[in-house]
This record gives sequence, structure tokens and C-alpha cells, in this order.
Amino acid sequence: MPELLPEETLREVVSLFVRLVEAAGALVIFAGAAVAFVRFLLVAVRRREEQGFVGVRLFLGRFLVLGLEFQLAGDVLRTAVAPSFGQIGQLAAIAAIRTALNFFLGKEIEREGRVVDAARPPAPGTAGGPGR
Repeated sequence: MPELLPEETLREVVSLFVRLVEAAGALVIFAGAAVAFVRFLLVAVRRREEQGFVGVRLFLGRFLVLGLEFQLAGDVLRTAVAPSFGQIGQLAAIAAIRTALNFFLGKEIEREGRVVDAARPPAPGTAGGPGR
């Protein structure tokens, strides 16, 4: 059966995809960090209480989680073409570390989100508000 796409060409194409996905992840993290820094400066200038800083942390955490997902996708792509056992082991270690980071960042975002929500007064007409 004739080879549809030579393995070396496939490796080059996948390598390009890996660089694009990893660049997307880096851009997501950079954009989130840049915007979070501006928000941090605004909170610091306005001298808001700690809730303002928690909001900035939550905002940045969401971008970090998304960026890490892109980075993990790049790692998976990297091993898509005839991986060696060494590459598979490396991917497993990287995936475990990044998944653990994502898990704990997600838990932190969830916990901090509940703290921010609990500190907000209920809106009129909602459960617990003056309208009910």
C-alpha cells in the first residue's frame, strides 16, 4: 500500500501544529497576566479591600488554567507521531504535573469564587434578597 504522507513530512506538519498550539497557550497566559496586572494596579490605586485582589487572582487563575490546557495539548500532539517509550513516559509525567496544577488552580478558583460571592450582597428579587 503506498504511503499517503511520508512520516518525516507528517512529523514536520505536527511539529508546526505543536508550535502553534504552544504559542496560543503562551499568548493566553501572557494576555491574562497583562490584563490582570492592569486590574491589580487599578485595585491598588483605588485602595479597595482584599476582595479586589481576590478578583484579580481569580481572573488570572482562569487564564493560567486555560493556558496550561493549551500547553498540555501541545505535549499530546508532540507524541502523536510514532512516539518512543521515553516520549510516552515524558508525556505521562508532564500530563500528571499539568493536570495536578490545573486541578489545584481550579479548586482555588472555585473556593475564592465562593468567598467573593458570599461577600456580595444578594440582588433584589433573588433568593435571600428583600424581594423574597
